[in-house]
Amino acid sequence: MKVIPIYIDAGICGFESPAAEYKELGLSLDQLLIKHPNATFIGIASGQSMQGVGIFDGDLLLVDRAENLRCGDVIVANLNGGFVCKLLDKTNALLLSASPVHPPVKLNQTDEFQVEGVVTRSIRLHRQASELLQCLP
Repeated sequence: MKVIPIYIDAGICGFESPAAEYKELGLSLDQLLIKHPNATFIGIASGQSMQGVGIFDGDLLLVDRAENLRCGDVIVANLNGGFVCKLLDKTNALLLSASPVHPPVKLNQTDEFQVEGVVTRSIRLHRQASELLQCLP
């Protein structure tokens, strides 16, 4: 795949062929989006609790296990046997939603909690991808 380094105004009605004036960069989406390929997996977002940070139901999440955790990161974690995508508040041991409808989750000693990785990118699909259906239960 070739990347053409132009910014596209979503309201634009039409434009000249990008090939007429711009240089193509030889990048794959993997190179562009994934810093640690051997430590990255793709998840599918479910629900509305992270819409405040731009993650919507059905979005693809690129989750990097090699990234260092920082307070405020969007993470994917295993919490008591289920996967969650939340904002991490390490200082107060809280998992925060990006929606006022969902209250914070206070982590305690009895919780089974394991951070699976940091969400480094989210990708919105504007047309359903039949290839993803193979991955769903």
